[in-house]
Amino acid sequence: MRWTQRIRGAGTAVAAAALLGAALTAPTAHAAASGAGRLTDLVNPFIGTENEGNTYPGAAVPFGMVQFSPDTGHNTGYDYTQDHIRGFSLVHLSGVGCGLGGDLPVLPTTGDVTETDYATYAAGFSHDHEQASPGYYKVGLDSGIEAELTATARTGVQRYTFPATDKANVLLNAAQSLHRTVSTKVEVLDNRTVRTAITGRGFCQDTEPYTVYTITRFDRPFTAYGTWNGSTVTAGAKTGTGGAYLRFDTTEDRTVEATTALSYVDAHGAAVNLRAEGGRSFDAVRDAARRAWEDRLDDVRVQGGGDTLRRTFYSSLYRSFLAPNIGSDADGRYTGWDRKIHRAQGFTYYQNWSLWDTYRTQTQLLSLLAPREARDMAISVIKIDEESGWLPKWGYGTVETNIMTGDPVTPFLTNAYQQGLLKGWEERAYRALKKNADGVPPADSPAVGREANKEYLANGFAPYIKGRPHAKPGDSDYDHGASATLEYALSDAMLAEMARGLGHDADAARYAARAQNYRRIFDSSTGFFRARDASGAFTGPADPAQSEGFHEGTAWQYQWLVPQDLPGMISLIGGEQAANSRLDSFFAYDQLVKDPAKTAREVWVNGPYAYYNADKYNPQNEPDLIAPYTYLSTGQPWKTTDVVHAALTLFTDTPTGMTGNDDLGTMSAWNVLSSIGVFPVQPGYATWGLSTPVFDRVDLTLDRRYYPRGSLTITAPGTSDARRYIQSARVDGSAYGRTYLTTDDLRRMRSLAFTVGTEPSRWGTAAQAAPPALN
Repeated sequence: MRWTQRIRGAGTAVAAAALLGAALTAPTAHAAASGAGRLTDLVNPFIGTENEGNTYPGAAVPFGMVQFSPDTGHNTGYDYTQDHIRGFSLVHLSGVGCGLGGDLPVLPTTGDVTETDYATYAAGFSHDHEQASPGYYKVGLDSGIEAELTATARTGVQRYTFPATDKANVLLNAAQSLHRTVSTKVEVLDNRTVRTAITGRGFCQDTEPYTVYTITRFDRPFTAYGTWNGSTVTAGAKTGTGGAYLRFDTTEDRTVEATTALSYVDAHGAAVNLRAEGGRSFDAVRDAARRAWEDRLDDVRVQGGGDTLRRTFYSSLYRSFLAPNIGSDADGRYTGWDRKIHRAQGFTYYQNWSLWDTYRTQTQLLSLLAPREARDMAISVIKIDEESGWLPKWGYGTVETNIMTGDPVTPFLTNAYQQGLLKGWEERAYRALKKNADGVPPADSPAVGREANKEYLANGFAPYIKGRPHAKPGDSDYDHGASATLEYALSDAMLAEMARGLGHDADAARYAARAQNYRRIFDSSTGFFRARDASGAFTGPADPAQSEGFHEGTAWQYQWLVPQDLPGMISLIGGEQAANSRLDSFFAYDQLVKDPAKTAREVWVNGPYAYYNADKYNPQNEPDLIAPYTYLSTGQPWKTTDVVHAALTLFTDTPTGMTGNDDLGTMSAWNVLSSIGVFPVQPGYATWGLSTPVFDRVDLTLDRRYYPRGSLTITAPGTSDARRYIQSARVDGSAYGRTYLTTDDLRRMRSLAFTVGTEPSRWGTAAQAAPPALN
């Protein structure tokens, strides 16, 4: 998660034919019973558009290449507090913390075209005249123009309703975006068609450039046109570098429709995508987008809970399916990280990899609910290694950004292996991961991989060397040596399990030994993890709340990031009693049980410490996402439910209802998984921790190719704020006392039934009930 300034304090492939042609059946009985009607009606795309949730309200389909959404001047696109729209652009990523995308902002205007800066010609609007739902966005502009947006996988479709005028314009601004623009080209091809090529770079800091190609086809001829270069507008010009305006006469027919196709390959690719997915009316595309979303959301049907809870839940589920994004064109071609054109055969190529964030929650949710797409996503990451020479860390489009630290690609791919998604690709994935784990990319590679791996392999830890110069753009593992060590060790543990499963026993033993390297940065004098400098000496303040060398957190917040060996970690700090005491302090547990929602907001989110100087749980950022589930390993599993349910109150159905940046569905997936009571407590492995669901019943429809039963029902009749404690659990009718399940369990079982009550019980406290250490 890349943090941006907080207002409220410390807070942070589908084929075109399927999208356009699939028929939607009536809502199921379960959906109707939940009070949902159409599940898409429960989704509020405005959640997270205020206070730096950095979501977007515009139109997209599940995992679509295009996210057609308004930009108001905010660095990541849309800010609910703003009242002017600069344009409707094609590319947005849900919840990123730095400017990215915003390519080809389009805006309807009337009158003469005299301004070329979208900050100047921006149109005023009111939220009273704005609405959004999955696959659709609509706004009435102060100019009297109504704008509507919808999308297919690779196109954005727009409809503008103008006042009666002979000077109705559509402005295509190629030269302005949410990141740095390198070069642009605009061509008017005929009296209905405009083509652009836009080269940009940058995400949080500099990156290699990449190019997006677009072609826009209007439903009727324009009466006049022109282009601009800088601030100079030339009527009748067919080429330019800044943008183009297209003029229509709307004195009788007041609507103008257009379809814009996008490609990361070339102009031909954009034309291919336009032919494959264009040619249908706005209403037909909007209805197809809604059907695609309805079908996706209907795989999770809930009963119980109030309207607000259901809206919050389904909005989170919606955001969980917005990324990664299709990167290949309709003909299968895509631009690889070697800058060459390839063709995906037998899979859809995906891009946009916020791996440091998503490997903890969203990756697992997709493996459960979208395994076919998740398989293609994993294959796409393997192809990045095979084509460019190295695995990604944080990839955007066709380039590496090297944002964030550690080795997040390893648990991402080992998760795919453990979930059974890599049949036929296991050894190819393993070779890439082994190279990544045992080396450092060459100097001419854009990737940094495990940047501090040389020192880590030699000494067992990544040194903290603040400000160490490095040649490649991105975050430095040396600046965050302590957390990088923990992340490397976690990845080693997950790779050891994969190596063991594939019969590479010597490698498995070697990686398992390295998985214990978390111990190398444990300072027994403080009882916390602590950074070491290049000489091996502990460095930085001894106070764990003041610690240095941890990426977006402190030693307090990273202390539980040892999912591969929580028993070992608990032993280091003095056993279960000491661990529970520290956990209680970390979560402000005594205050929490008295007033969960108040504690979540006033202690966790807006507590007395600055963000990087905290001794409390931070529910708004990735390092702490697994922390509430630590109680499953300390003999007090009911406290996991207490903490999880308190954190869930931070998600609401308002524009401020995101807790932190969404980070391509990471926080949304946390909400979904924690709400249904099944959470991946060992990311990269097949372990799912249990807590009390917030719904009486959850019905999951699962893909039979990966989950032979085809469904799973989770029940907790009577669950509520007061009745939140598990008294007993049953799997397919048989008593179940463990606090976790495995993926193999999920494949075999049909039902998980909880009995809940008002007081904690002894459920899950027996010996061997907790998730075991790996290796």
